[in-house]
Amino acid sequence: MKEIEVIIDTEEIADYFFHELTSRGYVPAEGELEELADIVFDYLLQKCIIDEEIEDE
Repeated sequence: MKEIEVIIDTEEIADYFFHELTSRGYVPAEGELEELADIVFDYLLQKCIIDEEIEDE
């Protein structure tokens, strides 16, 4: 199987949830969106869909 590089940005996930939830009539708080994004990221890690690589700054 070919391996590809995918970059997951939790801020982008939070923005996506914000737009999707507000379009469905929900008004999430900013902290809630960050928690949802972290949960999605952890889920992807747990299901081995992604691997976490920590960048040296």
